[in-house]
Amino acid sequence: MSEASTAGSERARLGLLSVFALSFTLLFALHTPLLRLPYFWDEAGHFVPAARDLLLTADPIPTSTLSNAHPPLLTGFLALWWKLGTFAPASTRTAMLLVAALALTGLFRLARQVSSLEVAVAATICTALYPVFFAQSSMVHLDMAAAALTLWGLSFYLEDRRWLSLALFAAAALAKETAIVAPFALLLWELVRPMVARRWAVLNPGSARRSASLSLLWLAALPLALWFAYHAHRTGYVLGNPEFVRYNLSATLDPLRILLAGLRRLWHLTGYMNLWLLTGVTVLAMRRPALRDGPRERPRIDFRVQAVFAALILAYAVMVSVLGGAVLARYLLPVTPLVILLCVSTVRRRLRHWLWVVSLVCAGFVAGLFVNPLYPFAPEDNLAYRDSIILHWRAADFLIAKYPSARVLTAWPATDELTKPYLGYVREPHAVVAVENFSAASLAAAARDRSRYDVALVFSTKYQPPYNLFDLLPFWERLQERYFDYHRDLSAEEAARLLGGRVVWREQRRGEWVAVIEMDRVLNARNLTADLLGYTRILQEKRTPKDTKGTRRKESAFIRVDPR
Repeated sequence: MSEASTAGSERARLGLLSVFALSFTLLFALHTPLLRLPYFWDEAGHFVPAARDLLLTADPIPTSTLSNAHPPLLTGFLALWWKLGTFAPASTRTAMLLVAALALTGLFRLARQVSSLEVAVAATICTALYPVFFAQSSMVHLDMAAAALTLWGLSFYLEDRRWLSLALFAAAALAKETAIVAPFALLLWELVRPMVARRWAVLNPGSARRSASLSLLWLAALPLALWFAYHAHRTGYVLGNPEFVRYNLSATLDPLRILLAGLRRLWHLTGYMNLWLLTGVTVLAMRRPALRDGPRERPRIDFRVQAVFAALILAYAVMVSVLGGAVLARYLLPVTPLVILLCVSTVRRRLRHWLWVVSLVCAGFVAGLFVNPLYPFAPEDNLAYRDSIILHWRAADFLIAKYPSARVLTAWPATDELTKPYLGYVREPHAVVAVENFSAASLAAAARDRSRYDVALVFSTKYQPPYNLFDLLPFWERLQERYFDYHRDLSAEEAARLLGGRVVWREQRRGEWVAVIEMDRVLNARNLTADLLGYTRILQEKRTPKDTKGTRRKESAFIRVDPR
């Protein structure tokens, strides 16, 4: 290698380190108000308990939560991070910000490789501010790690650095098993590309070396296969416990459900959380000719690279339409940055004032962090998750203060929040009685045996906008109920009537709410106790003689009646 090329490689590495450091610094600064929040939803339900089990037992098979065969790369990273530092939400979220910064750095490298520096900077900023990416940056989910490793693997793949790309694709699959779709999508594309190139010459096959390296892509699946074999040996299940497999695989293979999930995935990739601002302006820009910088047109991303991106995006969209019970936008994090990169490149190539356009798109993304859309969405996709955490946190404080020994009827994830102090909501475990959800059917079943619980903690399990556009389509709700586990939660007042109690505390934030219901028998018992104490005081006063100054003796001073 020449001295000039060595110096160039060194400058490139230093540049990427600078991008990583800047990305992490900005992410950390923007997430500072969020770092101390307790764990939320799937964080609390599986990923943090699984990583904590690994920290305590050095065993990748979790014991405090059901094993669902997710590979242990991210949980291992967190366990090591906690071992070297401290086990606390702020520490955990800082670790996840490092992973998000790695993903942004990989996107910058990829964008700089296939386009210009201006496009790389703009696409990286847009991705960092996109609500789904921003919200997930500090959350303990597997998808950000899978996205980071996939983007880096794709970058090395386009440089034909086969062993590095192979290692990174294998690591991505060990971060989340669904990431294995990336190397197989590339393998399939390279196999069919010669046939496609007969019609479109711009997609002509690559070099003989590239073709030879393709045969190695399947090796990325070997570490994942070994993990599944180990998991089956330890638990008896290859893909996780039977309920996990049913929810994420067996129950998803209906053709109509796959079609409906595909439509939702198309929306996630083109319009979700204000992404339509970028894709819409890109469609409009495509109607304009390419601009010229001097005698030459502004360059586009090479058609062969665009085809690779399209193959990955399509493969991911199809896979998560077929697999996975929950249709969450974060499952597409490995390919959403590719959509943003393609759009930014097109806008720069065809619009003279493209920087203003990208700035307006970024402003729309920032607005999407704070302003909820007019359709149902997962709170984890913008800062609504903060509202949900604060509501549950305050509800836990209320229960501890007013009902420290009460048995609480509630649903997941509050069942975990109240029984696992390390999640950050309570200091000591609270007795809970679990109910599946807060639908009329579930609460009616719970109302049949009211002796099991003293109070109920009910809350919104999904965001329902005040003016839901889908309310105009009744058939859509029926389809969601049939194929996507959708249900309507009862309001706090409706739940109280059904359970035979009254709402004693309620709070709401931006469309999400939480309430505590006290059962009538508990209320009656408290009133009876107050009445008995009051009657005891009257009798005591009658029996106690007055002293010479006409005051009661001090023996009766300890009796206090609390009307509550």
